Amino acid sequence: MSTEALARQAAERLARLAEERVDHRFKGLPPDADGLTVAELAAQRRNLFRDGDGFTSPVLALSAERLEHNLALMEEYASRHGLAFAPHGKTSMAPQLFRRQIEHGAWGITLAVPHQVRVARAFGIRRVFLANELVDASALRWIAGELAADPEFRFVCYADSVRGVELMAAALRGAARPVDVVVELGAGEGARTGVRTEAEGAAVARAVAAAPALRLVGVAGYEGEVPKADPERVRSYLRRLVALAAGLDEGGHFGDAEEIVVSAGGSAWFDAVADVFAEIPGLSRPVLKLLRSGAYVSHDDGHYSRLTPFTRVPEEGALEPAFRLWAQVVSRPTPEQAFANAGKRDAAYDLDLPAAQVVRRDGVERPATGITVTGLSDQHAWLRTDPEADVEVGDWIGLGLSHPCTSFDKWQLIPVAEADGTVVDYIRTFF
Repeated sequence: MSTEALARQAAERLARLAEERVDHRFKGLPPDADGLTVAELAAQRRNLFRDGDGFTSPVLALSAERLEHNLALMEEYASRHGLAFAPHGKTSMAPQLFRRQIEHGAWGITLAVPHQVRVARAFGIRRVFLANELVDASALRWIAGELAADPEFRFVCYADSVRGVELMAAALRGAARPVDVVVELGAGEGARTGVRTEAEGAAVARAVAAAPALRLVGVAGYEGEVPKADPERVRSYLRRLVALAAGLDEGGHFGDAEEIVVSAGGSAWFDAVADVFAEIPGLSRPVLKLLRSGAYVSHDDGHYSRLTPFTRVPEEGALEPAFRLWAQVVSRPTPEQAFANAGKRDAAYDLDLPAAQVVRRDGVERPATGITVTGLSDQHAWLRTDPEADVEVGDWIGLGLSHPCTSFDKWQLIPVAEADGTVVDYIRTFF
């Protein structure tokens, strides 16, 4: 299939998301919308809170305004710091958001496992950075087929062992195009994946050079795994990463690579990445300084709201939490306790519990004063209610969530709502 035909196919698949029929698969949506297409439901501009519009609790919503703000802010940040940007798609696994990220200047999309790459390719993503080792023979052969079918497809993945390189080379024997590889540098003893020493990195580079089906194009790592991370330790690790790139370049390991990829950047330390990557010395060919932060797209009200670099450099701007989970109070058994009908099946809880933010009653919204989420069951939020708490059975309670990566995956179709609750779009996820 030609490149043009592949692009048409991807565009058609993206358009068909709007043609999907709404039914029982999608929780929180109005029961009377069954049988409508997503586009038809969006065109009705129903309101999350208006009587008769039919949204049922619990329901997760994305703020239309805050989503656009976050997309634009990171586009501006990357441009200002001379960084290419490949946001991590595992956060949302939403092709509609991938497309918006690309439209906001992203170089490509970062992913973690082969299934995610298949989703991205099905919806036309031309550049994929796989922030992981890939030694699965079936997946590698599929990647080789994608590269052969589409000359514009760019795929880069990690390697951190000679054994892994050997497995890749065996699976790709006879491939029409080589697979681009970066050496992953581990963030320290006890950290996750990656070579532990520069000598190991050089050995992996030599193994890649000896494999016709592979091409060494750079180095990468994840500073979020630095043990006892602080600004000094993170910058020290990132300088090791840059030095590894320079050393491999000096040793002639990059062969016929057109550019040298140097990549890092989660959502907690991208300011350090920007600072250190600005120091990259002149190398033998252009350097692609690739940032991979992904949680920014929705941000959050917990983990990343505390860790985001924008709290350290407020002059750069501020991300805004775009998620809110709406649940309904279904029990008020004592003055000190209430229960809402959203739990572990609906809300992220791996890093922090949800935070009670607002209460709605009879169309009036007020702060959730004196209400604290103390635990989650599968389908219930446990609420401690202090004496000043004004909450009754039937009230809607808006919950802020922590950790976007475990919020998106609980919802297949997510309403995108304007500030007044009017739903203008729906985001389809693929986990």
